[in-house]
Amino acid sequence: MAFALLMAALLAAGAARPIDSAASPPVAAPVSSAAALPLMPPVTSRDRILVVAPHPDDESLCCAGLIQQGLAAGATVGIVWITAGDGFELDALLVEHTLSPDSAAMQRLGRQRLREARSAAGVLGVPYAAQFVLGYPDRGIEALMSSYFVRPYRSRYTANTHVRYAGAVSPEASYTGANLKHDLTAVLDKFAPTLVFAAAPQDLHPDHRASGELVLRILTERGQLTALRYWVIHEHQWPRPYGLNPGLPLLPPLAAAALDWHSLPLSAADRTGKLAALSAHESQLRVMAPLMKAFVRANEIFAPAPEPAPASSPSPTAARPGAPH
Repeated sequence: MAFALLMAALLAAGAARPIDSAASPPVAAPVSSAAALPLMPPVTSRDRILVVAPHPDDESLCCAGLIQQGLAAGATVGIVWITAGDGFELDALLVEHTLSPDSAAMQRLGRQRLREARSAAGVLGVPYAAQFVLGYPDRGIEALMSSYFVRPYRSRYTANTHVRYAGAVSPEASYTGANLKHDLTAVLDKFAPTLVFAAAPQDLHPDHRASGELVLRILTERGQLTALRYWVIHEHQWPRPYGLNPGLPLLPPLAAAALDWHSLPLSAADRTGKLAALSAHESQLRVMAPLMKAFVRANEIFAPAPEPAPASSPSPTAARPGAPH
């Protein structure tokens, strides 16, 4: 009984305020800006679209409409999941019906979330062969891309130090940033995308930011930065209002307003398909349905990665050997 009462209280709180929101006023661009957004160029049958999802469900939140339109246009579409979402303790509380989920419970959650993600991808029409699981630690990607790029990382949630998910690109690979970069590069080599959709640097979730920065690094090294398109999911109390509002536009979050956002209008069928894909993520919907359903809107928004600022040339004086500086 105590567990049921606690869960009811948590779910009620989640319905009022999704778990990633802070106590601050809504911060979205003015409604008048919706019509000002340029339209995203339509995808074609020549495109190969790869969605980089830090966690299972991100692919549906950011890009379910894009995925459906791409497939309808004859494009090839793939999804790569960086993590299995195995660090979401509140989710595990509900799935495992326990107040103290252990490492085994968190691993079971990861397997469940990957099953849900593959189901959602199937709903959208993405073939199994174009679904790639990397299986690196949820809430650990930022650490992998900094302090643990070479030395192994241990997940505080699953206690794993290696990739443990069946069907992963590199089963048993140790949790290092170098291995993560290697695996994502292998997916890019195999899939050969013309467009890559990843989290923007302004996204508030550290896994999202780190995943997007890794994509940016790899594509820059490959001379393919023009293929990168950004999206945002985590921002303070955005998008408002929460809940299912399929007729409302999705507007750029204030924190990322400087990006060159483009709008992709969604048909009624696209929105129905997006809601169906989100519904496949049953474990997530138990915790934050109002937030997830808020992304079923009249459009999706994406922004090309800005071109890097050119390096300034040294002045003749600075370049002269022995010159004072």
